[in-house]
Amino acid sequence: MLGAAGFFLVRFFRQDDGVSEKTYFYDLSEKKLFTAPRTSVPPIKGISDAVEDGVRAVVISTTGNCRDKSSLKVAYLETFSPELKQQMETAQRTGGSPLMSRAMALGHRLVKRPTDANWFPMDSPDAERILNEWATPGPNGLTPVVCAP
Repeated sequence: MLGAAGFFLVRFFRQDDGVSEKTYFYDLSEKKLFTAPRTSVPPIKGISDAVEDGVRAVVISTTGNCRDKSSLKVAYLETFSPELKQQMETAQRTGGSPLMSRAMALGHRLVKRPTDANWFPMDSPDAERILNEWATPGPNGLTPVVCAP
């Protein structure tokens, strides 16, 4: 019994809580995924230069298995307006909250597909379409899942 208790205790402490300290970002000029701390406020510096063209990428697995690298796909990209980025970074440094309300911040969070030319505010009908279109079951009948690095 003591051995079994020890086994479960070790398993408990090694258990993955599903929260990754990293998240996917996408370099707009290189058109490549990379990882960065999940606390990073987009846009951030990209892969190969000092240009802030790294935006958050929501990566999905079309098979529902994030370990299947061939099934990974960028569902959409997200960035913040300069005003929201500044407020978020200030809030992180000071431990406070952004001055902008959550409702107002939706107009300063921008989304697009990797192939789109234009960004859309999160509170727009175009953004709503982008945010929801990836969650439909594919030809295999499986609903895609969001993946973390």
